[in-house]
Amino acid sequence: MKTPLGAQALLVSIALTTLTGCSMNDAKDSDSPPSAGISTSRQAAQSVKKVSSELYDLIGIKGEASNSGAGVSDCGGKDPEKYFSVFHPWSFTPASPEELSSVMENLKEKLPKHGWKVVEYGPDSSKNKNVRLTADNEAKKHSVKIWHYAKRNPPKLSLMVVSGCYQVPDGEKVDRF
Repeated sequence: MKTPLGAQALLVSIALTTLTGCSMNDAKDSDSPPSAGISTSRQAAQSVKKVSSELYDLIGIKGEASNSGAGVSDCGGKDPEKYFSVFHPWSFTPASPEELSSVMENLKEKLPKHGWKVVEYGPDSSKNKNVRLTADNEAKKHSVKIWHYAKRNPPKLSLMVVSGCYQVPDGEKVDRF
């Protein structure tokens, strides 16, 4: 099933607002995402995919990840010609749905051992009480929000990995994809 572009944009906007407002922030303005350094959009997309791959490994059970690409977004009120962040939404469907029940608690314990700070954990306000986890990695300048949809058929995890704010190198333009 394809998600309409407007719904994806809304999801990304909400995720960026939620994730980049966390403790990962090293900017003076608490509403601005932290600086992630200087990079081209393509290099930053490779970085966010690498972070996603590391998270996939931490899930620790067999399953299948969706094959979604990274995207580029504006950077909290900064010049969109020079500044951007990248995001990578993806999902994980376990080979055995029963194994998924302990994954969120395991991630809550494993993530801090790999440089992540868990800043939110628990059920959401939906009738299904989906468990969600938000974590920031100060060193990598990335955040992740993970939702466990236990009552979906099939049960799965949805992940949104978001970078801090990059600046393009001098003479370069933000490549949007």
